[in-house]
Amino acid sequence: MNSSIYPHFGVLLVDDEPAWLRSLSLTLERSAGIANILTCQDSRLVLDLLEKNEIGLVLLDLTMPHLTGDELLKMISERHPEIAVIIISGMNQIESAVNCMKLGAFDYFVKTVEEDRLISGVLRAIRMLELERQNREMSIRMQSGELKQPQAFTGIVTADRAMHAIFSYIEAVALSSEPLLIIGESGVGKELIAKAAHTLSGCNGQLVAVNVAGLDDNVFSDTLFGHMRGAFTGADQPRRGMIEEAADGTLFLDEIGDLSIQSQVKLLRLLQEGEYFPLGSDRPKRLKARVIVATHQDLAQKQAAGSFRRDLYYRLCIHLVQVPPLRERKGDLPLLLDHFLEEAAKSLGKKKPTPPRELVDLLSTYSFPGNVRELKAMIYNAVSIHKDRVLSMEAFRKTIGMTEEKTTSNTANKNAERNLYSGLERLPTFGEAAELLVEEAISRANGNQTIAARLLGISQPALSKRLKLSRSELDNTLP
Repeated sequence: MNSSIYPHFGVLLVDDEPAWLRSLSLTLERSAGIANILTCQDSRLVLDLLEKNEIGLVLLDLTMPHLTGDELLKMISERHPEIAVIIISGMNQIESAVNCMKLGAFDYFVKTVEEDRLISGVLRAIRMLELERQNREMSIRMQSGELKQPQAFTGIVTADRAMHAIFSYIEAVALSSEPLLIIGESGVGKELIAKAAHTLSGCNGQLVAVNVAGLDDNVFSDTLFGHMRGAFTGADQPRRGMIEEAADGTLFLDEIGDLSIQSQVKLLRLLQEGEYFPLGSDRPKRLKARVIVATHQDLAQKQAAGSFRRDLYYRLCIHLVQVPPLRERKGDLPLLLDHFLEEAAKSLGKKKPTPPRELVDLLSTYSFPGNVRELKAMIYNAVSIHKDRVLSMEAFRKTIGMTEEKTTSNTANKNAERNLYSGLERLPTFGEAAELLVEEAISRANGNQTIAARLLGISQPALSKRLKLSRSELDNTLP
């Protein structure tokens, strides 16, 4: 089955009136983008169709020859409880509606009801079924711990458990039509997660990425929705928007936290209604792409402060992943180092250099505010000036030192009032404080004295002298 057809499961329409079946099919496809539709005029064939096809939702007429809607509803509820059934009756009878709901119907509509109400009910049932499927998928993933399609994540180098949990979650929600929100600091690889989600969706269309940071409302609307000829001064030709470019694929909106309130309203309407208006047009177009958004900002904090709409925030939070920063997955440093060394050497036409053993220890002492992107830049820089067989650590020391110096100067005022000893009942002696600092530095440097000395801001000989002095003092205290 083509996974770009919405929804991924079939929607079966059952009615003995062929004209009604044609009308309802066209309405669902035109107004809601529901194209995965099967129809049946003979109620006796319904159960056989359910056995042979992947049906998730049945829209069922009540009054039919052979098997009535009531009888079919009872059979479907007993044999296929995973299938949702919506009753569409020609009669507006409360007693009939109550009876159908008792038999397991998801909803009940009268054929004369407004078209919008019927479409909303069908979309609500589809979303419920998708969420149920995703919950089952996630439960299976968490229990097995295995990925069905690990090849979708080959672009992400990691052995971290938190990252693999994210992979399992992305696999579980990849087929959902609901938006996916990816939160994480700059440089953690949010776009790589979006690419993996797009790959797993199996959509035929492309992944279209748009960085919305800095776009005012007019540019945002024109970029996403496109425009008609004559929509504004200079619009000599019509232009397709990015939504249309991403049809049957994925629209990835990066830095969503920077959107203006006006643009947030338009995005919310796009997600809720599934339609949009190109600039200068009074005819809506359907959204035919999965929407993935990403931000490095704290949207919960922004919505609490009133700079991000609360309704949009909750609309985006249906599927949410938070990518951990590199400082929380330092076990990946050896893998990333090896990967980027090979990549950089190939890109620069050089032989892959051998990294010194203590390089990973040095990198482990650094917080990487720029995350994986910063590590990659560091390695490319070191390989570009590399000459000997063993990679020099000097470029790394210089970059880390400059960054830490800048960070220290930026945070000096913030830490000016902070005193580590203010809450202690007994102050440590100079000797005790120095001893604790040395122990912590040696621990962070994994026993490497050169790196520990750099952390303490002293020379390696000075640290060595301090360690010898500590051992001497310890020996003198022994009986």
